Amino acid sequence: MFYLLGFLFCFAGIYFIYKAHKNTKDVVLNNITVSHSKLTEKPLKILHLSDLHLENISVSPEELYQTVSSQPIDLIALTGDFLDRKRSIPKLVPYLSVLSRLNPRFGMFAVFGNHDYYLKNENFVELKQTLEENGCITLQNQHVSFKIDGKVINVIGIDDHHSHRSDVEKSYRNLEEGYNLVLTHDPNVVLKMKNYPYDYLLSGHFHGGQIHWPKPYHLLKMGKLIRMNIIKGLHYHEGKPFYISEGLGQTGVNIRIGSRPEITYHQIS
Repeated sequence: MFYLLGFLFCFAGIYFIYKAHKNTKDVVLNNITVSHSKLTEKPLKILHLSDLHLENISVSPEELYQTVSSQPIDLIALTGDFLDRKRSIPKLVPYLSVLSRLNPRFGMFAVFGNHDYYLKNENFVELKQTLEENGCITLQNQHVSFKIDGKVINVIGIDDHHSHRSDVEKSYRNLEEGYNLVLTHDPNVVLKMKNYPYDYLLSGHFHGGQIHWPKPYHLLKMGKLIRMNIIKGLHYHEGKPFYISEGLGQTGVNIRIGSRPEITYHQIS
């Protein structure tokens, strides 16, 4: 009987891990609409990807392209944690290549996450150059502006709050009045932005818990939002909307329980 119970537990564990790994291939495509009067009648369509974690990703570049190539995109937002090892940098290029094939009208913008900063000195520079050489505008406490039908759109990239690199004041310095779209990795920064206007903020970092069963207790150390049970999806802070992506890749181990990899379309109208 003891051996039978041991076999059953072992079988159950293997099946559990198999299912948890299979979940990493089950990508959820979310469509979010946020209304705002600052924009023109034509909506701004944003493709948002976060937390690729190329050491643990189950979606190939071509699979990504087949998933996202069916509709026009105005802007691509990449909110950090691309990788954490130098040897993974070449693996990023095919993903950036298929995103460039989407030909976003206003470009592709990227901010960095805490895992990206595991790369030191020249290795981080290589990651940044790889992004820029493949069509990304990288923002480290910086902003860029463009116009849609005469209306100013500010894309504000706040650097990673988790690793203490965020500088909100610097990110907003000399900002034109217009629609403020903030890209950042760690959403906890919204709690520090009372005096800084934003119309929509996109982020990632939490992976929806990744292992969210029965609850993502392991996230408690990752800031106040977790203790407020704000882990994924669309939320509001002081009346302003922000979104937390569950991310496309995984960290640590390539499994998901109670969460799924995510690709998000945001329509701002």
